[in-house]
Amino acid sequence: MQTSFVNEERVSGVVKVRLHIVMMVWLWSLSMGPMAEVCQPSEWGVDDQIGAANRITAERTRAAAALVKQGVSHPLGIVIAPGMPAYPPRYTALQVVQPDLHFRKEGSHKFGWEVSVNDDLVQMWLGTGPQLDGLGHLGESGTFYNCNEGQDFSSITGLTKLDISQIPPMVARGVLINMAAHFGVEYLAAAQPITSEDIQAAMAAQGISVGEGDVVLLHTGWTDAKLSSDPELWVSTIPGITNEAADFLADMKPLAVGADTWGLGAVPARSGDKVFYDHAILLKQNGIYILETMNTGRLADDGVKEFMFVLGQARLKGAVQMVINPVAMW
Repeated sequence: MQTSFVNEERVSGVVKVRLHIVMMVWLWSLSMGPMAEVCQPSEWGVDDQIGAANRITAERTRAAAALVKQGVSHPLGIVIAPGMPAYPPRYTALQVVQPDLHFRKEGSHKFGWEVSVNDDLVQMWLGTGPQLDGLGHLGESGTFYNCNEGQDFSSITGLTKLDISQIPPMVARGVLINMAAHFGVEYLAAAQPITSEDIQAAMAAQGISVGEGDVVLLHTGWTDAKLSSDPELWVSTIPGITNEAADFLADMKPLAVGADTWGLGAVPARSGDKVFYDHAILLKQNGIYILETMNTGRLADDGVKEFMFVLGQARLKGAVQMVINPVAMW
């Protein structure tokens, strides 16, 4: 009986110790917050750095070229003006220098003719105006696309991974989803959310389908209506997609998603959403590029629903973003 009692006591003690350890681990986990999800490598492999640009194929390029029937081309980049509003602290400043006085004195014997020259210097954030957001632009909790840790590739002298210089020319079928027409307005209201249901309804009504590798642009009318008339309002808020709408768009496996606003998601975000989290869903989680402040007004006015999209961005080594002027052709 004594032996049995001692064994039960030991078992009880072990159970108590184990319960104590379990409680300590549980309390520690609560203090640390939710357990972080294990990062899943890209569908294109652990070394991939271009994400959805892998969807650019010869077959899709030929199909996009076949959309050019009228021979019309349209710049999707708006005009960038020095001093134009931008997401703070971004700005653009331009200085034109004229070294022609020096050339007038020296040019006749150096070049054999009188040279007159204008050169220009630009100081700007590359995330100003019409822009391409690269995969190294935004991550979450220090982790970026394809499980890359920001501390390993982010340098003041440029990114060593995920920079925009690696992106091949973007040639694809482009589609315009006219959200302003869907809501029956000239432009959407400030901070108006666009849900996946809204996008699906607009696509159905406008006869639009999205295929893998397409470039999807949303027309809200916001920039056409507000950039010139109310620049302070234009830069302080935008209509845009919700977090779940970003997931919906990502599921269609596009090459890029963009809009005629300086961001893609609604600002301020609707209740329950995280502001700018559409960037995390598209860039970090899915490797899908973002196009901002696109010049979509003419496409909407002319009823253009699909077109050939062509973009060859400046290949600045290490850059996070790039000012762009894609071309739509139909």
